[in-house]
Amino acid sequence: MSDVRLYVDEDAAEHAVVHGLRARGIDVVTTPGIGHCGASDEDQLAFAAAQDRAIYTFNVGDFARLHQEFLQRGIEHSGIIVIPDQRYAVGEKIRRLAQLI
Repeated sequence: MSDVRLYVDEDAAEHAVVHGLRARGIDVVTTPGIGHCGASDEDQLAFAAAQDRAIYTFNVGDFARLHQEFLQRGIEHSGIIVIPDQRYAVGEKIRRLAQLI
């Protein structure tokens, strides 16, 4: 079991990936699972930070910008994990995330 806990952003909340990570003992919550669909990216990152969870997303540009904004404002977060959606199959996403964690 890992100490890293994940919060999966709305765009990355693929059921098969979430199921595969949970099957590997990784603590995962999803945006749809907690009713945060439609929340802003900043609110998503703030929620993840408050819950001491790394956020997993496909949204490179917005979260890179938010990371810089959080740093400039002195706000800490637990990490941002980005895997481009089109680049990897479900099994590869699960393997890469589990290996990282």
